[in-house]
Amino acid sequence: MMKACIRKVARFFCLKERDSSDNLHNFAPRMDDKHYLLSLIREGEHQQQDFKYRVADACKLAKTVSAFANTDGGRLLIGVRDDGHLSGVRSEEEIYMMHQAAYKYCKPEASIKFDTYHVEGRTIVIATVPPSPNRPICALDEEGNKRAYIRINDENIVASPVHLALWREQQKPLGAIMTYNDTVRQLLNAIEGQRTLNQIVRALRLSRPKVIALLARLIRFGIVRWEYQSQQFLFSQI
Repeated sequence: MMKACIRKVARFFCLKERDSSDNLHNFAPRMDDKHYLLSLIREGEHQQQDFKYRVADACKLAKTVSAFANTDGGRLLIGVRDDGHLSGVRSEEEIYMMHQAAYKYCKPEASIKFDTYHVEGRTIVIATVPPSPNRPICALDEEGNKRAYIRINDENIVASPVHLALWREQQKPLGAIMTYNDTVRQLLNAIEGQRTLNQIVRALRLSRPKVIALLARLIRFGIVRWEYQSQQFLFSQI
């Protein structure tokens, strides 16, 4: 009965996905399902993989979809506990909420592909999210507020204002010229070592939006790098 419900829901959303993006959902059984799943589980949770014991909240799941789409892509193993044990997907409602997370609670809609695996009498769903060319993909909360996420190691982090500015920069045509003027020189002097955004704004006495836009351009041109440490982003010269 459970497998029949999954196939029924899967067929509906497979047609929707195929019409919109030509991504195919593969629900055919495979001989080495167990070996393949165990090899993925042994990797543990990391930047491109997350385990979900059950799907009870489409809004929460949308945060992970957003984070994968805005970073390097990734896969959700649904029906797998944090310790790697198989629990299985238990209801048609869980399958429905997976699709809701990508198609209703992500704006714009995230591209996602679903594959089902049947191992030891349990159904495991792998939801694969490719990196999006149209960043940011935002997740909606219960009130309808949009927020973009990124994936760092095994965490979903709210995208910073610099991420948003960088994605806007990356939508611009290639071939732009970066002018090395006094403002750029002052900013580069301000980030000798590693500095937070707030520290840079205070040092330059420029408006926060202007510093954010300039950092985004310098990152795009490979002049400035950034990394995430102790729950904050640090900027430095390359």
